[in-house]
Amino acid sequence: MNLHFNQILAKNYSSQSQKIRVLSEAWVKDNGYCPNCSTQPLAEFANNKPVADFYCSNCDEQYELKSKKAKLSNIINDGAYKTMIERVNSDDNPSFFFLTYSKECTVNNFLIIPKHFFKPDMIVKRKPLPITAKRAGWVGCNIDLRKVPESGKVFLVKNQKVIARDNVTQQFQKTLFLRKQSLDSRGWTLDIWQCIDRLNNNFSLKQVYAFADALQLKHPDNNHVHDKIRQQLQVLRDKGIIEFLGRGHYRKIN
Repeated sequence: MNLHFNQILAKNYSSQSQKIRVLSEAWVKDNGYCPNCSTQPLAEFANNKPVADFYCSNCDEQYELKSKKAKLSNIINDGAYKTMIERVNSDDNPSFFFLTYSKECTVNNFLIIPKHFFKPDMIVKRKPLPITAKRAGWVGCNIDLRKVPESGKVFLVKNQKVIARDNVTQQFQKTLFLRKQSLDSRGWTLDIWQCIDRLNNNFSLKQVYAFADALQLKHPDNNHVHDKIRQQLQVLRDKGIIEFLGRGHYRKIN
């Protein structure tokens, strides 16, 4: 995998944002692959596709690309709020590639967050554009990556180090069980998963119960939060995310 942008491709563009769009999309087309089935290269959608940029011709996975200079931040600017909410709530919402690059136009990080880790509360509505703006009233959104469990961030390149493709595919496929859940059930699983992320590698049921009040606020219609915690810990155990050690103690599986 070549980590350098082919800067010759952007020589006819004056806008920096246009240059980066051309360079980053060309880099993904030449170097990217489908994390689900390893197919390479990815195919490109037409420019008028509302959200996605690439798709896999073998397994039909869809991907949107977000590129940024320097570090990957927790809050990512995105497009129209209404469009994103509709896609997150649909079955064909895209997974997201996030690419960060250096001032020398070298890829620092390239990762994917699979679509099954997205839920509506990750999409944060921005204020409408003022009446003086060209698109007055338009409402954009941000993506809050703090709501994604660490296991949901699958690196293909990390700190300029290329990750073995087999490892990428294994990590991607390990979480596909989330797609079989309803949106509500998936929300609970991801919420408990986030709680576990905040604990040490070995943790106890009592420690997870400490998040009960916060979980109750997020799920006000559920009056059995402790039961739900135990249920979701069992789901994560059955899917190989955590291991039950006995007597209310667990261990994360790396």
